[in-house]
Amino acid sequence: MAMDNAESSGGRGPPALHRQPLEVYHEVLRRLKDSGCPEALSPAFDDELWDHFKRLPAGYALDLNVERAEDVLTHKRLLQQARDPANRPAFEVRLVQIAPSHDANQNKCLDSSQQGREDAQCSSSFSIKERPIHEITFSTDDKPKLLSQLTSLLGEICLNIQEAHAFSTVDGYSLVVFVVDGWPYEETNQLKDALQKGIHKIEKQALLLPRFWCSEVKSSPAGEKSLTDHVQIPTDGTDVWEIDVRHLKFESKVASGSCCDLYHATYCSQDVAVKVLKPECVDVNMQREFAQEVYIMRKVRHKNVVQFIGACTRSSSLCIVTEFMSGGSIYDFLHKQKGVFKLPALLRVATDVSKGMNYLHQNNIIHRDLKTANLLMDENEVVKVADFGVARVKGQSGVMTAETGTYRWMAPEVIEHKPYDQKADVFSFGIVLWELLTGKIPYEDLTPLQAAFGVVEKGLRPIIPEHAHPKLAELLERCWQQDPSLRPDFSEIFEKLDLIAKEVLDEQEDRPKKSSGRFLSVFRRGHKN
Repeated sequence: MAMDNAESSGGRGPPALHRQPLEVYHEVLRRLKDSGCPEALSPAFDDELWDHFKRLPAGYALDLNVERAEDVLTHKRLLQQARDPANRPAFEVRLVQIAPSHDANQNKCLDSSQQGREDAQCSSSFSIKERPIHEITFSTDDKPKLLSQLTSLLGEICLNIQEAHAFSTVDGYSLVVFVVDGWPYEETNQLKDALQKGIHKIEKQALLLPRFWCSEVKSSPAGEKSLTDHVQIPTDGTDVWEIDVRHLKFESKVASGSCCDLYHATYCSQDVAVKVLKPECVDVNMQREFAQEVYIMRKVRHKNVVQFIGACTRSSSLCIVTEFMSGGSIYDFLHKQKGVFKLPALLRVATDVSKGMNYLHQNNIIHRDLKTANLLMDENEVVKVADFGVARVKGQSGVMTAETGTYRWMAPEVIEHKPYDQKADVFSFGIVLWELLTGKIPYEDLTPLQAAFGVVEKGLRPIIPEHAHPKLAELLERCWQQDPSLRPDFSEIFEKLDLIAKEVLDEQEDRPKKSSGRFLSVFRRGHKN
């Protein structure tokens, strides 16, 4: 993450704040050639360097310290190494600064050989007058939970993160730079060894897949054993949810993701949406999530929750069939169609969402991925909560710790793998409310990893517009409180929204009525104030 105090705290030097990426490229190129770097003297180097800059967002160039132009060669090399799965994550360590220690008795990490253990351990008795500051650069494939995995890795060897600079390439890789202290030695080889051991430990744990409901999954031809022969979806015997795929008539593809496609189809003359899992993506975890989604969706029925119709498990592809929401998602309305909400329409949308979420929470269901992309509109512009792929029924303990969801909307306790409950959904609702108010993508100038780091470490939140209704702004701020206990529940949120809506109605009741539809002019696609 780009930080203003990069030079003082991490030694990265002042970023190129007033330069354009092309200017930074030319300056880096000049410095590398002037230095006599053999790689820079290659005839193809100019184009290779420019390709490197084009792979990364503009913020990468603006964050660079051009006085350390050689860092770009390290980044370029690590990204190249990360193309080979055997090298992931590729990483490099360098000493950037020796800073005075403010607490000689603070916990430090000793070399693992001195401790006589496999991993580096923490010691409270180690005393030094200066503390080394290191820069650790990782490159790997861009994937969910990357930030938490890397920060956990650093935490395992007692490193304190001072800064994090995270960038995603256009072809699916990440470059993450951490500035850390807590390692007591200037020399970097011991730190590299500790990191490598930590990586091996994580990889070993990842191989120990839990035995949930699933056996090994293979794509089954039609007519062979159904999913229910592999996955135990609890049932009381009274509901029938299996749909014969031959009764589905596919009309058109609505959307496509990395692991599933969404189609508009008809089932017994009824318009439906069909989410089809791509067979090549169906592994143990995907099958478990499919079973969980079916289990949850078949039990919920509310006007503000997308209605489950059935599932196909006896075909070559696993499918979930729901009612068709012709209005599309709130995300598409705001960010693709550039639609806007006037306050009355905004309150109606927020109220619909809060009603649906209140119903889910009353039934002990935590959505865990509440965002505008999962809020859909029907033909009457009623908004419904959708996509229960990562939703869970709250256990008897009332808390969970697994990270899931989407970083820009994710609660800090979820990012940090701390225990969490329904209040994590309330935090996400606060971000949704801000998005409805502004029409902007949360933290649009940051990568998802940068946003997550800012939310956890810096208490980062989107800026509430000055024109926002005061009571709406107050509710929004309560929803995204760092302490979950300070956030309201959805029953209170609904009541607050209702009071605000009545105030707005009272203020406007003397104005001439211009519409008979629910939203009409304030909710028309492409309309702007």
